[in-house]
Amino acid sequence: MKMISTLFLFALLFSSSYALDFCVGDVKGPETPVGYLCKPTSKVTVDDFVFTGLGAAGNTSNIIKAAVSPAFSAQFPGLNGLGISIARLDIAAGGVIPFHTHPSASEVLLVTQGKILAGFVSSANTVYLKTLKKGDVMIFPKGLLHFQLNAAGYPSIAFVSFSDPSPGLQILDFALFANDLPSEFVEATTFLDDATVKKLKSVLGGTG
Repeated sequence: MKMISTLFLFALLFSSSYALDFCVGDVKGPETPVGYLCKPTSKVTVDDFVFTGLGAAGNTSNIIKAAVSPAFSAQFPGLNGLGISIARLDIAAGGVIPFHTHPSASEVLLVTQGKILAGFVSSANTVYLKTLKKGDVMIFPKGLLHFQLNAAGYPSIAFVSFSDPSPGLQILDFALFANDLPSEFVEATTFLDDATVKKLKSVLGGTG
């Protein structure tokens, strides 16, 4: 609510031609901590409130055999300031969405095809794990590490909604091994040996 109020205040300060009903994002400008500045109402069209990109499967020809197709405020400007967003998950056989967090949002996942083993870890290190089938829904609280993997042996699909138009993303494996942090520091913080760290850095494109 505070974010929406701030965006509306920006709109009123910059021009009287903005509607108070919504704040369609001006995605040509920079994204701020409270979202995008509002597009003038005279430039808003129905297409700002419609997104057609979730009907097609994402490209799962990658190391994790999975794809995320987002409809966040950057792709779907009408979401700006509304506290919601959505994405499509495609997970091929043997695929996984690795442990990751969304710093800005809680998540609701709905399976529409196949089976997905999903889980999250609380701040007390309690694991909540469930195999989900078509029609099942699971929630992942804001900021907690969670994952999804294919449990069907054939392509699985899910749609996920978030409590923020720009939920953010940090994948744990990439955070550890896809950067230039010296291997000795990664080894010290993960208790992994030098050979393992360097192998993972090589696989994920890290250096150091």
